[in-house]
Amino acid sequence: MLNTAEVRETRAPVAEDFVEADVVYTPEDGRRHQVFIPPMGSGAYRRSHPDMPTTVKIHNGWPHQDDINLEEHGIALREAPTAVKDFFDNAEVEQVYYPEVEALLKRETGASRVIIFDHTIRIDDGDRSAALGQRLPVRRAHVDYTVKSGPQRVRDLAPEEADDLLSRRVSEINVWRSIAGTVQRAPLAVAEATSIAFEDLIATDLVYDDRVGEIYEFAHKPGHRWTYFPDMTADEVLLLKSYDSETDGRARFTPHTAFDHPGTPADAPARESIEVRAFLFFDE
Repeated sequence: MLNTAEVRETRAPVAEDFVEADVVYTPEDGRRHQVFIPPMGSGAYRRSHPDMPTTVKIHNGWPHQDDINLEEHGIALREAPTAVKDFFDNAEVEQVYYPEVEALLKRETGASRVIIFDHTIRIDDGDRSAALGQRLPVRRAHVDYTVKSGPQRVRDLAPEEADDLLSRRVSEINVWRSIAGTVQRAPLAVAEATSIAFEDLIATDLVYDDRVGEIYEFAHKPGHRWTYFPDMTADEVLLLKSYDSETDGRARFTPHTAFDHPGTPADAPARESIEVRAFLFFDE
């Protein structure tokens, strides 16, 4: 297994310190926003509010990889080879990949317990994603959980234990990985937690046929610092914190989005990725 320094030495150099590209924000209009989500494959999302694409600088995170961490910035990049052969085989993902992710998260965070509750594959090719019944990348800045929906998801997952689990620190982390080689199209950008204010997060309803969830969308402010890791490989993962119950100044909510890099070659292969979602529980 290569260590961090060896991985960096074998990677092709990336010339730019940052790239300018559009990030889709949401309007700060004082209204309750809603996104209406149809059953898989039955149509497009409908939204109660317009998109606000804004050109921002998205910084190359590789030169600062060793300094970027979950507790301060809400993200961390780690080398993490996997034994999974077929990420489209749900049984293999659950039996092989979930234990790998659980061990990684415990090692990186010191969590005493990890509950992995789902995973999503995204393919940046409409025909292929539809044929395989998978989702497209999300090109809109968002956070998966809120002060309301984070604890509620714990209650849904572990109703009999929830009061005890929620009496101590809880966090939710997504583990994001390419499953089709080096990412050349639709890379993932993250707004570093140190650059955002809680007031920038806009609570938004996700309206399904049978339930209503809640996420944060993101209102633009000039001071946001966006970061991505160019040319991530299938042996690397991005840890992304979407919720933390602690209010002591550490990262709690980390907006993220796929974006269209202006330097993407016309013939670049579609990005295919998997994100595993997990709640982490701590003894203190």
